[in-house]
Amino acid sequence: MTHQMTSMVIGLALAATILWLVRRDHLHGPYAFWWIGAAATVTLLGTFPHLFDVAARYLGIGYPPILAVLLGFALLLIKILTMDLERSRQERHIRRLAQRIAMMEARHPDTAQEEELGPESQSQPRQDEPPAG
Repeated sequence: MTHQMTSMVIGLALAATILWLVRRDHLHGPYAFWWIGAAATVTLLGTFPHLFDVAARYLGIGYPPILAVLLGFALLLIKILTMDLERSRQERHIRRLAQRIAMMEARHPDTAQEEELGPESQSQPRQDEPPAG
């Protein structure tokens, strides 16, 4: 099996795995686009390896395989940046939710205390109440 066929098989297997993960709801849509793009690129370049040579010549790169390294590094940097942006957005959202909960608990302290104690505290009579019966 040639390296061209190996690249095609790896790309198709990656695409099938991503689609399976999305279908099983283990990977959400926006994240899947990155991986489908990577699988499509590997499949495309495995099918037509001369595209790397043409692109490298067009960009003025003397050694075409280094183009793969440069593109991979650039895509990793972009992916890391988008992950950090998403994580920052989620942290901001969590902080705002915690602030909203704190404000609601401040407005209704008796309700918040009952929720903290859980359902077992509601079945037992409080000490200042006479037992039922």
